[in-house]
Amino acid sequence: MRQAVSDDLSAVVDLTDLAYAPWTPLLGAPPVPVTEDYAPRIERGEVWLREEGADTTGLVVLERHADHAMIFSLVVAPAFQHRGLALVLLRWSEQQARDWGVPEIRLFASSKMERNLAIYARYGFHETGRGPHPYRQGWTIVNMAKSVDRPAA
Repeated sequence: MRQAVSDDLSAVVDLTDLAYAPWTPLLGAPPVPVTEDYAPRIERGEVWLREEGADTTGLVVLERHADHAMIFSLVVAPAFQHRGLALVLLRWSEQQARDWGVPEIRLFASSKMERNLAIYARYGFHETGRGPHPYRQGWTIVNMAKSVDRPAA
């Protein structure tokens, strides 16, 4: 894993677009990470890339807060999906939160993204609430959290 730099912006945008594309028809609009401006996030050091050789296989957008880390986006390149890389990225994110000394890692996802919610639950995240999406009228988001006291399974 390495932090993205400004020269990685187009790769971050392209990978995010590709990875979230299958969700747009289900949600009726692009997921919020697709519409995000990643330049400020890269500048703040929030975007991390996973690479294998010359290929960017995935990325994590991880925000550092005083009492938690927040996964804003976690994607695996379509060509590398179904290889367990989402769990690799979740483990890395959890370790980063532990290194930062925060007790919890959080994320949120659309209630319609059931496959992803199931992955997070299997990994040890628990639902902390549901509510209306602040930017997408009619969408429900599921908030999830996981303690980072112990390493993940």
